[in-house]
Amino acid sequence: MQVAIDGPASAGKSTVAKIIAQKLSFIYIDTGAMYRACTLIARDTHLDYGDEPGILQALDSNEITFRTVAGQQDIFIGSKNVSQEIRLPEISANVSQVSALAGVRQKMVNLQRKMAGQVSVVMDGRDIGTTVLPHAEVKIFLVASAHSRAKRRFLDLQQRGIKSDKTVEQIEQDIAERDYKDSHREVSPLKKAADAVEIDTTNMTISQVVEEILAEIKKSQKKL
Repeated sequence: MQVAIDGPASAGKSTVAKIIAQKLSFIYIDTGAMYRACTLIARDTHLDYGDEPGILQALDSNEITFRTVAGQQDIFIGSKNVSQEIRLPEISANVSQVSALAGVRQKMVNLQRKMAGQVSVVMDGRDIGTTVLPHAEVKIFLVASAHSRAKRRFLDLQQRGIKSDKTVEQIEQDIAERDYKDSHREVSPLKKAADAVEIDTTNMTISQVVEEILAEIKKSQKKL
């Protein structure tokens, strides 16, 4: 079974997707982390974030994988765990540019589809229901106000121990800019699939969002 969860930055996709995958014993695939890893590879190989041929070449020699570490799923570049590093503000500021590169998206989409074709998955991102898994049995589109998403991002950075000089207001501005970039890119823009269920998480707890999505999954399972 395939569950696609889409939405803008910090709408709560990854948090709820992890919980749902754990509850259903599905595999969780964080596509956003994969594009962040691509961005980190570009940075560490001293490439311009718009250098598509260079980044694609670098990806060929830097394998991106997921592994379970201490009960949670971490992302690796080769043998290096980069789960913390990909959340740095510099990576957040440039991932939209890297993820908009057609060749990079195609390479990641092929990898994501390969993963999803082997087991039941919960996959989150920005174009899962529209492009990566267009035939997913369940499609969810999470939304939330930019201010509430900025507060979540600010708290997430603090909890991860990542230092940032940005205020909530500055993060809100960054999020608004990323929303614009993601929804206006030429390749697989951020948009709600026609058959997706929209959930506004602005005033909802994580458990409430999880329960609502689980209810949609149960509906779908009954139809199968």
